[in-house]
Amino acid sequence: MLVSEQATMGITLYQNHAGQLLNDYVLADSFIPYTSIVGGIFASKVVYDLTRTISSIYFKSYASLSKMQRVEWNNRAISTLHAIYIATISLYFVFWSDLYSDQFAGLITLRCSQLSTFALGVSVGYFLADLGMILWFYPALGGFEYVIHHLLSIAAVAYAMFTGEGQLYTYMVLISETTTPGVNLRWYLDAIGKKRSRAYVINGVVMFFAWLVARIILFMYLFYHFYLHYDQVKQLRSFGLFLVSVVPLVLTVMNMMWFVKIVKGLKKTIAKTQ
Repeated sequence: MLVSEQATMGITLYQNHAGQLLNDYVLADSFIPYTSIVGGIFASKVVYDLTRTISSIYFKSYASLSKMQRVEWNNRAISTLHAIYIATISLYFVFWSDLYSDQFAGLITLRCSQLSTFALGVSVGYFLADLGMILWFYPALGGFEYVIHHLLSIAAVAYAMFTGEGQLYTYMVLISETTTPGVNLRWYLDAIGKKRSRAYVINGVVMFFAWLVARIILFMYLFYHFYLHYDQVKQLRSFGLFLVSVVPLVLTVMNMMWFVKIVKGLKKTIAKTQ
């Protein structure tokens, strides 16, 4: 009985000690950016390995893919899960959370929280891991435009995370990640020979509307919000003002270019089914 009580006390002391270390270091304000970035990189690696293992067991088409196709298959699984994660977090902060509400005093461009900072850090970790893969296998996983996209994303998200400035507009931009699962599904269907399937056509239509809402209309809303709150935006530091002004503008141009390709691709797909 005494041994059992001592074991229980030992476990309790260990849990308390571990919890204290977690709060003092991992979740401390000064450590959150770094631990979240490492967490994002580690999570990307775990998802890649799990995807490779699960796909080799449950997807017969996986074995017939080339080595580079299997790499991209695994890589797109990471981007899909990241997109679901960050789009959900972004929608919450932009439309449901009170963190950036106009009803409260204070500059919305300078508001942040432990959760908002941690969430951005995980995203920075993902972008770093994905950029590393893009450069390692360049240009198989994406060309020059993907490198530019990731560098801009890393710069903007990391700045918002470390300084707490412009996190609202960063999250608005990150909502656009809602289109990523559809883009990846389109690639998966093509890779397994389902390019002429009904699912491929439906995916193309859904992707068209998702892109229109999340990467065209949403960015128009962002610029409108930016205009309404410019008296607060202009109080950002020079580099922060540059990022929240230029990055969305560059991404808008890129989004429009990709949207044209989506429209052309959708027209070809529909034409082939008729």
